[in-house]
Amino acid sequence: MTRRIPAVGEFARYLRTETVGGTILLAATAVALLWVNSPWSESYRTLRDTELGPSGPHLNLTVGDWVKDGLLALFFFVAGLELKRELVIGELSRLRNALLPVIAALGGMVVPVVVALGVGWGDPRIADAWAIPVATDIAFALGVLALTGSGMPSSARVFLLSLAVVDDLGAILLIAIVFTGTFDLLAAAAAVGLLALYWFLQHRRVRTAWLYVPIALGTWMAVHACGVHATIAGVALALLTRVRADPDEDESPCLRLEHRLQPWSAGLVVPLFALFAAGIPVTADTLGQLFTDRVALAVMLGLVVGKLVGIVGSSLLAVRLRIARMPSGLGRRDLVAVAMLGGVGFTVSLLLADLALDGVDMELAKGAVLVASVIAALLAAVMLLRRGRAREEPAE
Repeated sequence: MTRRIPAVGEFARYLRTETVGGTILLAATAVALLWVNSPWSESYRTLRDTELGPSGPHLNLTVGDWVKDGLLALFFFVAGLELKRELVIGELSRLRNALLPVIAALGGMVVPVVVALGVGWGDPRIADAWAIPVATDIAFALGVLALTGSGMPSSARVFLLSLAVVDDLGAILLIAIVFTGTFDLLAAAAAVGLLALYWFLQHRRVRTAWLYVPIALGTWMAVHACGVHATIAGVALALLTRVRADPDEDESPCLRLEHRLQPWSAGLVVPLFALFAAGIPVTADTLGQLFTDRVALAVMLGLVVGKLVGIVGSSLLAVRLRIARMPSGLGRRDLVAVAMLGGVGFTVSLLLADLALDGVDMELAKGAVLVASVIAALLAAVMLLRRGRAREEPAE
């Protein structure tokens, strides 16, 4: 009896599930750590640092840079599409519903920075590293929630997704502001012009794909050339994409693009980024330094403690002041369990560490991000499982 080979559509649906995306991400991270700490570590560095593409002032990038600056823009495009859909027609379309994850994300950015600055105060490296613990990894956090939070209400996923996207967008804005060395006004004007053209074509209901692909690539190149981190291009294009479907459309451009690109983002882009970002040499000295180095401690405490305190504190304050309201079905203890997932920094935190520091300091900061993300994920998993059991008890 021959075994049936899954169709491409079935495989794409398989990749869309958060559990699969989180598993692939963890597998890529494990491969990176094993590879860089094996006898073949030199081949890892050679592959990562090999220059690829045409020579030019902005395009002579290494393989690792193409993944970090190029492919990761697709990840943020998909995340931006999902956020805009929620804001326009989803659960966040009502102002009071949308305010809570935004306020929680802001609290989850400010408090980790305060914690990191407090722990690293007096160390000159903290002037560059303070932004590392501000971000939450969307794919990893949703993967943990999908695996261990089956007893949680659906509003928990929407809250976590919105929070993670907002604070990742905030982190990208920090990258644009803090880590932009030079700024090319002409390239920036070209990017704005291409974004305006993209919006105009969306507004005029132009559906020809071959027009949008060169506009998107041109926007990415212009943003990269102007000195701003190129992932901003993905976010900007997503927020300009039309969400509401016309009467003659089966699905809107936003939903269609999200449906087609999300498997590529989860199954290829994020794992490739993890493969090249998580390759950190691990020795006994390195592990010891993670718990003695001021910057490493600042990053870990910022993610594990700062994120939890910032998200829960700002959320409860907003609800108490009646600025926002709790998602339907989500209690305070549920909020704490979901907020713990905010400490899973990973993708964007690794990107910030890569931009902020160099050499050994960068490797220590990346190691701190990995350790903090694992701690936060394990603590959140325990909390979510307990909350799931507590929710089942009344029904029994």
